[in-house]
Amino acid sequence: MFITILAAAAPKGDNPYGLEAALREGGIIAQSVFGILVLMLFVSLYILFTKLFEQQKIINQYKRVRGQFWTSNSLREGAAKLEKNSAYRQIVDDGIQAQDQYKELTDPIEAHDWLHGSLARSEASINSQLNGGLAFLATTGATAPFIGLFGTVVGIYRALIKIGSAGQASIDAVAGPVGEALIMTALGLVVAVPAVLAYNFLQRRNKAISENLNAFSNDVLGYLASDGRVRPKAGPAAKAAPAAAKPTTTAGQAGGVQTRA
Repeated sequence: MFITILAAAAPKGDNPYGLEAALREGGIIAQSVFGILVLMLFVSLYILFTKLFEQQKIINQYKRVRGQFWTSNSLREGAAKLEKNSAYRQIVDDGIQAQDQYKELTDPIEAHDWLHGSLARSEASINSQLNGGLAFLATTGATAPFIGLFGTVVGIYRALIKIGSAGQASIDAVAGPVGEALIMTALGLVVAVPAVLAYNFLQRRNKAISENLNAFSNDVLGYLASDGRVRPKAGPAAKAAPAAAKPTTTAGQAGGVQTRA
């Protein structure tokens, strides 16, 4: 986009002060800086759109969970209603698996602690996948301006050497080469600003998704630790469910988890 704007603003014909001339005169350093910045821009845009798609998919899954999952008679029946690769189905499957594994343990351990640890690992795995790629956005936002500035410094240095060798110090001789070198700084800012905005936007959405996952995980923990007696209401009222899941330690100690088929 930035390249198109520069090309459109440039006068027709052979322009000695355009982007093409700057890259040609700047040599391998200017061309390398330009290539790195363009690559960072396209990768940042790719991460932004793929993460938006991934986040929206999980948000839609949460809506279906609130409306359908807790109307089921059991966790297995509810899990069958969810998509195969759903993040919420992963939590349910890991919870059921942890419940089955608890029966095989020979070393005494609280059922609540065992289930809570298993669900926490499942939740952390999902959050890790959601945060994948965001480090690149942060790195791009922090380093792109300096990469562009490096290209500018080298360009100005080469321009000053050229001007000194020619023995000319007029405005025409200085403004053109120096202006071309500043293009790299502008390009660095064009790459950095969208990367920072995308990083903050995706992080905010990830935080909201993480809160929903944590609430659902607590609901599943309460259901397992109470042998199905504690469950949230289906629909919008499900948000209040984590508070109901708190008194689950007693149920787990009473053996409700161990006796569940």
